[in-house]
Amino acid sequence: MMKIWCIGALSLASFYYAQTYPVSEISDILKKNASAVIRNESTVLEINKIDEIVYRNSSAITVINKEAVGFSIPKIYYEKGNTISNIKVTVYDEKGAKVKSYSKSDFTDIAANSQGSFYSDNRMMYLSYTPTSYPYTIEFSYDQKDQNTVFISDFTPYNDFNISLQKSSFKILNKSGINLRSKTYDSQFGFASVKVVDEDGSKLYSYENVPAIDNEGMVPNPQKILPKVSFSLDQFNLVGKKGSITTWKDFGLWYYNNLLTPVSTSTPQIKAEIASLNLSGSTEEKVKKIYQYMQSKTRYVFVALGIGGWQPMMPDEVQKKGYGDCKGLTNYMRTLLDEAGIKSYYAIINSNSSPISFDTDFPKMAGNHVILVIPTEKGNIWLENTSQEIAYNHLSYSTTDRNVLAVKPTGIEIMETPSYSSSQNKEKQILSIQLNPDKTISGNGKFSYTGNQYDFNLSYSGLSQTDRNKSIKNSLSTLDFEKVEMSDFKNNRDLATIDFDLNFKAVNYSKMVGSSYIFRAVPIYSNATYHQDENRKLPFENRFSFEDEYEIIYKLPVGYFIEEMPENGNVVSDFGTYKISFEKKDDQLIVKRFFQMKKGLHSKDKYNDYISFRKKIMNADNSKILISKKS
Repeated sequence: MMKIWCIGALSLASFYYAQTYPVSEISDILKKNASAVIRNESTVLEINKIDEIVYRNSSAITVINKEAVGFSIPKIYYEKGNTISNIKVTVYDEKGAKVKSYSKSDFTDIAANSQGSFYSDNRMMYLSYTPTSYPYTIEFSYDQKDQNTVFISDFTPYNDFNISLQKSSFKILNKSGINLRSKTYDSQFGFASVKVVDEDGSKLYSYENVPAIDNEGMVPNPQKILPKVSFSLDQFNLVGKKGSITTWKDFGLWYYNNLLTPVSTSTPQIKAEIASLNLSGSTEEKVKKIYQYMQSKTRYVFVALGIGGWQPMMPDEVQKKGYGDCKGLTNYMRTLLDEAGIKSYYAIINSNSSPISFDTDFPKMAGNHVILVIPTEKGNIWLENTSQEIAYNHLSYSTTDRNVLAVKPTGIEIMETPSYSSSQNKEKQILSIQLNPDKTISGNGKFSYTGNQYDFNLSYSGLSQTDRNKSIKNSLSTLDFEKVEMSDFKNNRDLATIDFDLNFKAVNYSKMVGSSYIFRAVPIYSNATYHQDENRKLPFENRFSFEDEYEIIYKLPVGYFIEEMPENGNVVSDFGTYKISFEKKDDQLIVKRFFQMKKGLHSKDKYNDYISFRKKIMNADNSKILISKKS
């Protein structure tokens, strides 16, 4: 009996010992707004020589709800030449009791196919795990040896919204004899800080207790809020190509000679393509003709082949197959321009809706997209080469207002992409509306968009007429459409403008008050909700400036007159300007509305001022007009 009791006691002790990550130990601060909590994350980085780096990774992530399942799935990205070992995965339940363990044999190995059909040397191993309940914790560790030493990831608490962090560390053991540069970027909003400790000839960086960033309205990209530490070796290897990255010039020379020059060869077929275009006129006219020709015969397909996925496809391969990724299409366009005697430069950029630039004082391999820049006497021409619909010399909101690494034969030159003014990012509406006694309105409108507002309407280009009607109906949801039809849609790829007409009928627009009717001043407006937040923790960002200019001409029903209408309005703040005016003219009411928004990144202290500004605008848009029957 005693023997059985002892075995039971040992089993019970083993059970409690296995409770490694009970959810009850997570503080309320870290649970707030979090779909997952990084309980403990550790990376030990061993730099052994110019072409050998070893990562020893471990993490434990508690998944609070289904939104974070994808984030927590154990996965390892690798490519040819990498060695993966010591893979271990353990799943724990809410109390921290072990549920199940997995090893390398349980992982699936696939092409790193995150963007649909494409060609890639990049691979991914992942463990498919379907949770049966929440919360749970996944503990995951593995070692990875890599011959490519040009990429050392930034050390930051996390990279996405609704993730919090309990503890994270990053230790570097540099045995290579090569100088390793580092730079710490503090959070400009004091959101978190990194701790640095010298430890036996190595450096240990760590974060603790970093709350989640909620993806609430107008929050900047986490990269703009969080601290980070960047690293770069002075000498590096990329798939057998060794180079120096002590300055942007040195790195640019290596990039040009090793990644671009080998794929800069033209062919008789490409020469014939340029000859067939019969180019004439100014440089700008030639570039536009070549660019729109290239758009007409290519499509975007992601390709990650050759020298770590950083080298473009050969231009003749793009020419023959009619597809490529941003690298291949940009390089093909560059080759076409070379044949026409026009110099252009391959430009690496951070594509993101919240502008992120390269540090001019800290050269390192970075960027996630490539565009083309053509210097001319009249200024730079910028080309986005992955879209068949986008206009010539127009960059979208995801690539404007930041710098690029323009790769030249003399090295990298850091250049600024365009920053569109509010008047360049413009929406113009002219509406003619018939007010009807049955509370409906019928009307037509002319809509025009430029700049970033052109970008937001470019998706209509690829839609059928039926789908355009459905899409515009959903977009202009402040009107209760009975019918709506878009017509005369035009994407002007020379001027970067989108124009279309709209014919519509909407119900329940006006409301009866006795024998009179009231209706709101502006039929199409922002119906966002705005709430004061005295406890806001995060900054907010207007990512681009814009202007809206509306003219609304209401025609009154026969036998009615305007009995009451609002006063003209004018709202001015640090965030922008709003004006609205009302004019009676015979049996018409003419409403003119102007709204200018300034771009900017603002501290949390100004958030309620911004909300007040937007509420004043919304109230003015919803101000009421009263019409009555003539006696």
